[in-house]
Amino acid sequence: MLSRTADNLYWIGRYIERAEMMARLLEVGARIALLPSVGHGYRNEWDSLLQASGTADGFSHKYGDPVQRNIESYLFFDRDNPSSVASCFERARENGRIVRTALTSQMWDALNSAFQELRQLERQPRSELELGVLTEWTMRQTALLRGAIETTHLRNDGYDFLGLGYGLERADNTARLIDVKYYVLLPRVDFVGSEFDNYQWTTLLRAMSAHRAFHWAYGGDVTPAKIADFLILNAKFPRSLMASALAVERHLGHLEETYGRRTEAQEAAEGLRDALRGLSVEEIIEEGMHEFLSRVIGQVNRIGGIVHATYLSGEMR
Repeated sequence: MLSRTADNLYWIGRYIERAEMMARLLEVGARIALLPSVGHGYRNEWDSLLQASGTADGFSHKYGDPVQRNIESYLFFDRDNPSSVASCFERARENGRIVRTALTSQMWDALNSAFQELRQLERQPRSELELGVLTEWTMRQTALLRGAIETTHLRNDGYDFLGLGYGLERADNTARLIDVKYYVLLPRVDFVGSEFDNYQWTTLLRAMSAHRAFHWAYGGDVTPAKIADFLILNAKFPRSLMASALAVERHLGHLEETYGRRTEAQEAAEGLRDALRGLSVEEIIEEGMHEFLSRVIGQVNRIGGIVHATYLSGEMR
C-alpha cells in the first residue's frame, strides 16, 4: 500500500475516535456541572475539559475566560479548533474522499452522511441545540462508521492502518478522559472517598458507556480503585488503556506479517503493553494518577511518531 493511502486511512481512524472523545468530554463536564458547589478547586469542571483535551491555549487566545457556552461551541463546532467534533468529521471525510477507492461503499456513505448532517446542525441556531443531543448524535455517527468498517472492510493492511489510528487515539483519549477527574480537583483532602468523589468517578463510567459493563465485571460496591482498575488495566473493556494498547500491538503485528519485517513500532507497542500488564492499581495510585496518565500519553505519542516515521512518511524503515 502507498504510504499516502495508509496515512489517509490512519487519520480517518484517529479523527473519528477524536470526535467521539470530544463528545464524551463534553458529557463529563455537563454531568459534573450538575453537582452543587462544595468549594472551589484549582480548576472548574469546564476548564478541566480544555486542559485534558489539550485545547486550553487555543481557546484562551480566542475567547479568554472559560465560559461554559463558549467551551461547548469551541469543542463541538469551532473550525478554528482542529480537534473540535466538526473539524474531526470534516477532516475524516476529506481523507476518505482522497482514498475513496480504498473504502467500501458503506464506509463512505457513513462518513459522507455524517458530514452532511453536521452541516445541517451548523445551520440551526445554537440556542436550539441541547448539548445532550449533540453528544448523542456524535456517538451514534462514530458507531455507525465503526460498524461499517468492522462488517465490510477486507482484513488487509488498509484495515490495520484504520485500526492502528483508532487504537492509538483511543489510548490517548481514555487517558485524557480519566485525567479530567484530576483536573477537577476536590476542594479539600477530606473530600477524597466522599460521595462527591464517588459521583465524579461514576460520571466518568457513564460518559465512557461503561457503567453496566463495570457492574458486570466487578459487582458489589463501586469504589475509585475498582473503576481505575477497570478503565486502565481490564483488557475485557474495549475502551480501557490495556485493551487499546493490545489493539495497537495486534494491528502492528498484522502489518509485520504483511510486509515481512519487524520495526521499532512493534517494540514500542510491546513496551507499553508490558508496562501496563505489570502494574497494579495500587502502584498507579502510589505513583500519582495524573503523573501516571501523563506518562502514558507521552508513550502513546511516541508510538504515533514512530508509526509515522516507519509507515506513513514514504520512507519505511
